[in-house]
Amino acid sequence: MQDSSAHELHEAAAPVPWMRRWWRRQSPGRQDRFAMLAPLAAVLLFLAAIISAFWYLRLEEMDREQEAVRRDVEYAQQRLRLRLLERQEQLMRIARDISNKEVDAQEFASRAETMVIQYPELQAMSWVDERRRIRASYAGPSVPAQQLRSQGDVLRPGSETEATFSLVRDVQQPVYSQPSAGTDPPQMLQLHVPLADQARFGGVILAEYSIDSLLRYGVPSEVSARYAVALLDAKGRLLAGQALPPRGTASRLLSWAGPQANEFEVPVSPVGNGLVLRGQAYRTSLGVVGSGLFWLVGTLSAMTAWMLIGNWRHTRRRMQAQQALIAETNFRRAMENSMLTGMRALDMQGRISYVNPAFCQMTGWTESELVGRTAPFPYWPDADREQLAARLDDELHGRSAPGGFQTRVKRKDGSIFDARLYVSPLIDPKGHQTGWMTSMTDITEPNRIREQLSASYERFTTVLEALDASVSVAPLGSEELLFANKLYRLWFGLNTGGHLQMVAQAGVPDQPRNEEQLDEVDAFVGLPTGHLTTAQSENAEIFVPELGKWLEVRSRYLNWVDGRLAQMVIATDITPRRHAEEQAAAQAERAQAASRLVTMGEMASSVAHELNQPLTAINNYCNGMVSRIRAGQMKEDDLLQALDKTARQAQRAGQIIQRIRSFVRRSEPNRTLSDVPTMVSEAVELAEIELRRRNVRLSHYVAARLPKLMVDPILIEQVLVNLLKNAAESIEHARRPTAQRSVELRVVPRHVDNQPVVDFSVQDTGQGLSPEVLERLYEAFFSTKAEGMGIGLNLCRTIVESHQGRMQAENIYNGSEVAGCRFSFWIPVSGAITSAANKDAGAVA
Repeated sequence: MQDSSAHELHEAAAPVPWMRRWWRRQSPGRQDRFAMLAPLAAVLLFLAAIISAFWYLRLEEMDREQEAVRRDVEYAQQRLRLRLLERQEQLMRIARDISNKEVDAQEFASRAETMVIQYPELQAMSWVDERRRIRASYAGPSVPAQQLRSQGDVLRPGSETEATFSLVRDVQQPVYSQPSAGTDPPQMLQLHVPLADQARFGGVILAEYSIDSLLRYGVPSEVSARYAVALLDAKGRLLAGQALPPRGTASRLLSWAGPQANEFEVPVSPVGNGLVLRGQAYRTSLGVVGSGLFWLVGTLSAMTAWMLIGNWRHTRRRMQAQQALIAETNFRRAMENSMLTGMRALDMQGRISYVNPAFCQMTGWTESELVGRTAPFPYWPDADREQLAARLDDELHGRSAPGGFQTRVKRKDGSIFDARLYVSPLIDPKGHQTGWMTSMTDITEPNRIREQLSASYERFTTVLEALDASVSVAPLGSEELLFANKLYRLWFGLNTGGHLQMVAQAGVPDQPRNEEQLDEVDAFVGLPTGHLTTAQSENAEIFVPELGKWLEVRSRYLNWVDGRLAQMVIATDITPRRHAEEQAAAQAERAQAASRLVTMGEMASSVAHELNQPLTAINNYCNGMVSRIRAGQMKEDDLLQALDKTARQAQRAGQIIQRIRSFVRRSEPNRTLSDVPTMVSEAVELAEIELRRRNVRLSHYVAARLPKLMVDPILIEQVLVNLLKNAAESIEHARRPTAQRSVELRVVPRHVDNQPVVDFSVQDTGQGLSPEVLERLYEAFFSTKAEGMGIGLNLCRTIVESHQGRMQAENIYNGSEVAGCRFSFWIPVSGAITSAANKDAGAVA
């Protein structure tokens, strides 16, 4: 049958009568062979045609690739040439300045450092005089230590560098050279630029380039991305870059795969033939799958396969139909056996006609024990038989619920589990109903999880209701309140006004409502909210007039259960804490005022002595004027001069009193942008009275252009006066001689933890502090003076830390002997301003 069908097929395909007659004369075996060879011959003919076409297209593609390689490599060579010429011109300008005596060795090293840092291909620069001695040199950090040229070194005789030096001396022109390996640093390109000293040869500037860096920064990135670019020496050795591996044996056998097909070389000017730039093109063909030859060969192969299997088509179709039927039957049975849902079929009389393995596994009853059974079924619990019988009657009469129903099922071992059943009509291929199909799913575990979630939610709600903080959740841009605990409802009721009020006062304004929000559409739907929901919570302290309470508000964003972006606000009553802080601040203020009064009380004798001088001068001027007026010897000019001196002394006494009054007056903290030199001068003016009384010299230094600080100037002056007074007392207790009785005050800017600060330091020549005193130095009511109260340094540190600063003390040593003590503190420039701004904002709120 196969032979006759093949014979008829080829006879119908014969185009001429003589071919038909020739075909009939062939034996059946030869006809079969011809039937098999015909598609093979067609494949070979088409394959030869495709190979010829591919050969021709490949040759044209090679020409285009070669032209592109030549053009891009020449472009890269021009870029390298311009880069070398730019460096050469810069070096020639330096050489001209050296020849004109405008650059010395130090200036040359500075310029060399600038050029090496600015141009990465330049590795080192050296100034070599006419005696081959290195006058100055600078090398980049990447140059190895053994390749460095130090000042005073002499070029090694016989080296290529020394030979190039001699050549430059003869030709008086810049010369490039590349030292060979083993004599000088390899992969380094040298440029010798001659120096002229009054028309005589004065040495050279030796610049050394890294060939690898020259290739990396000189060749354009678009060229290096398309080609394997490399720099070669005159002998073709690779100096820098990369080279493509040699082609395989199969590629070298092809005529178009020669070594010149995808590369181009050109000398780098102005170096010459000693440095060659080569570019090799990467493989750009589409590959086997992307070529037309692949698809043509595939098409021809498919045609051949179709022709070869044509003789067995009918047999194959029958076998495929049989295999498909077997596979479908096996698939349906495997699907039924692997289902996790139990399936049960009832006929129109309510008799079980089919159960799948999952149903048997759920109930524990076998298929033979269930098929053919009628109600009551063995898996019905005894207590639910009446209810299940009523449901079965509803099923048979088509009154079952579309959403199914939940019931209890008894296993063969007597255990009970929860199940959900769905009922649907069973329709045969003719469209007639033959029964009812029921699917059963075990929902015992989902019910258990649902109960656990319900209990968990109840516990969670109980915890939130018992919190002493208000918790509320509302979607952005909506007046809907998603959640509110008991304390929130007690404060604000069930509306969202309190939530929005706290959000607005905390500094996060509410989003305006629009038409979409009025339609209950989330305006933020579809937008990424990951950064919002993972961000840290925001804290703020606000005052709610309606409640008369201070609240600490913490807010954060979260995704609600329905997917909307919501904001949770947690408010805690901090009214008692704020009252305690206000009381503590008032006590600290009273302590500061008391400390200033104590300080002035201790300085009373010095102040009296200071005031006695201008008052004595006023008395003397007045007595003198009275005596001369009575004697008639007083002229008008002398009287005016005496009165002017008297007024200046009175003004001086008034300034002293005013300064003392402003220092000791009780005032609220007033942080303003204060000038540091002014604060220092006023503190020094007060402290000098005490220092002069104790015969102590004071020297102070204030750096220029210090930034202004956002501080309370009276408090900072109080710290400075206390430290200066303590320094004078320490010197007096140490009984230092007159030459060693000095206190130094320095105010300079510096950086602490990468933030700008102003540092104040007071250094004395006293007896220092013992380790025991250093440990308790800032402890309240601790003092080393018999008459001291022990609050001075404690208040000083409190004042400094309230301005976000830090204070410290240390001994000054002269060898192993204590030579004095230094107290220092610093105030941040930005930190003080930010702290003051936050405090002012809180006060306004």
